Amino acid sequence: MASQSQSWSSLEVEAVVADYFHMLTLELSGQTYNKTAHRNLLKTRLEARSDGSIERKHQNISAILIESGCPYIAGYKPLGNYQALLRDIVTARLEADRDFDRSAISAAEQPAAVPVHESFAELLVPPPELVQSAREVAEPYQARTVGVFRDYLDREVRNRSLGLAGEEFVVSYERERLRQAGEKRLGDRVEHIAVAKGDGLGYDVLSFDVDGRERFIEVKTTSFGKQTPFFVSRNELEFSDAARDQYHLYRLFEFRRQPRMFDLVGSVRGNCRLDPVTYRASFG
Repeated sequence: MASQSQSWSSLEVEAVVADYFHMLTLELSGQTYNKTAHRNLLKTRLEARSDGSIERKHQNISAILIESGCPYIAGYKPLGNYQALLRDIVTARLEADRDFDRSAISAAEQPAAVPVHESFAELLVPPPELVQSAREVAEPYQARTVGVFRDYLDREVRNRSLGLAGEEFVVSYERERLRQAGEKRLGDRVEHIAVAKGDGLGYDVLSFDVDGRERFIEVKTTSFGKQTPFFVSRNELEFSDAARDQYHLYRLFEFRRQPRMFDLVGSVRGNCRLDPVTYRASFG
C-alpha cells in the first residue's frame, strides 16, 4: 500500500486526468454525472490515494485548464500548485481529446437566453481572491509552458447572444435592487446603455446607488465557473480608471445552469491580475 506522500506515477496521473476530462465533457454536453461514483471507480486504479489527494489533483487540473484558455469543472476550485508531470499530461490530453474539443466549442458558442429568476437574494457572492501560483514539487523556476489551444474563453467572449443575455439580466437585477431599496423611481431609470447608445462607452448598464449617484456597470458573462478569466478592452480599462469611484464590473458565471454574480468595484487594475498584452483578467 502506497503512502499518501508518495509521488504520483505517470499511470496514476493519466487515470485522474482521463477521469476529469470525462466528467468535464459530460458537463459541457449538458449530461449529468455523479462525482462520488467517478471517484470510487478512479480509486481502484490508484495506489491507495485518499479522497482529499484526489480532490487536490482535480483542482490542479482546473488551474492548468484555466491557464490554457479552457473551461473547467466548476465544482473543483483551481489550485495552482501542480506537478510538471500533471501539466504535461493535461497538455497532451488537450491536443488529443476530440470529444472534449467539440463539447467545449459547442458550450462556448451556443446561443443563450435571459433566465427567469424569481429571486435575486442569493445571486451576489464574494469575488475570488487574488492568489499566487506555486508549484507542488521543488523544481527550478521555469516560464509558463502551458500553451493556449483553441482558447475557448475567447470564443465565448465573441458569443454576442450570451453577452446580451447577461446584460439584460443585470438590467433586471438593478431595477429590482433599487425597487427593493425603496427607490422605484431610480429603478425605472436604469438604462441598457450598450443597446441604447452603443458599446463603445466603456460600460454596458447605467444604474444608480440608493443616494442617486450614477453607477456605471460593465457586464462580463460566462457559462463556465467563477474563476474563469475574462477579457476587457483598452477602452473599458481606461474608463474603469477614470470613473473608479462609480465603476462596477459585474461578473456573471455559470449563467446557463445557475446564474451567480460578483461585483468588482473600482478600477479593473486593482481587482485582477491583468495581462498587459491581451487584457485578460484573472485571479490566479
